[in-house]
Amino acid sequence: MAFIDYYKTLGVDSNASQDEIKKAYRKLTKRYHPDLNPGNPEAKERFQEINEANEVLSDPEKRKRYDEYGENWRHADEYEAQRRQYGNSYGGFDFGGYGGFGDFSGNTGNSSGFSDFFEQLFGKNSYHSKKGKDIHATVTLSLREAAVTHRHIFNIGNEKVSINLPAGVADGQKIRLKGYGSPSPVSGERGDLYMTFNIEPDKDFTRKGNDLYTTATTDLYTMLLGGEVTLPTLAGDVKINLKPGTQPDSRQRLRGKGFPVYRQEGTFGDLIVTFKVQLPKLNERQKELLLKIKEQ
Repeated sequence: MAFIDYYKTLGVDSNASQDEIKKAYRKLTKRYHPDLNPGNPEAKERFQEINEANEVLSDPEKRKRYDEYGENWRHADEYEAQRRQYGNSYGGFDFGGYGGFGDFSGNTGNSSGFSDFFEQLFGKNSYHSKKGKDIHATVTLSLREAAVTHRHIFNIGNEKVSINLPAGVADGQKIRLKGYGSPSPVSGERGDLYMTFNIEPDKDFTRKGNDLYTTATTDLYTMLLGGEVTLPTLAGDVKINLKPGTQPDSRQRLRGKGFPVYRQEGTFGDLIVTFKVQLPKLNERQKELLLKIKEQ
């Protein structure tokens, strides 16, 4: 029988809580229950898989064995008994290591019997291919950091991970790095690293997709008469000519001045600027002139 990933069957993460597993199980059983899918063999098979997965993952002891031995979790007792036997044979050798497996090549003489036991019990390919656990991490960036391609260094456990991070990552985006997870408990490949990005709010810009939104406060005279104004962008200030009679809260779109598009070098969203007016403090002379204009 092909190996079934019980976590994938229930649609939960490998570090899901018991409550999350219970909720996922209840939701799926309602959807695939045979009574609700009469004459549907696929739903019946899926329902059986869901029950099997829940039976293992809802039991802390079975789940622990499944997490450690994967598809061979049912043979955990045999493994433990064999480990004790070989441990005594080799003078109490501690196989230790990650997940209780350790390095079976050893420096204690001939340990091939232990490896042979695994190959007979689990099959050679299964023994040598058990993958290390995946690691899930959250990486927090400022909006301005996310806007530029850069070398980003962060810690995962006791390891430093350095990656070349492309510009344009979004809040909540997930990236998978193959082989950056936990080591294999035997001689298989390392797990993968799944990074979820948390982009902090920026004081000047709000991001929506690849567009950026900002406000610009301009004096009354420039709004009325028009003129040159300086606007901030992520790449630095730019100057534009404001049309005479620009209304407060009106918007102007600056093409290509927004956020970089992920993995599309040289492509950017737009910057949408909302104009606010800064009213001046009038002296008596200015008030008189303004009244005259109003009366005309």
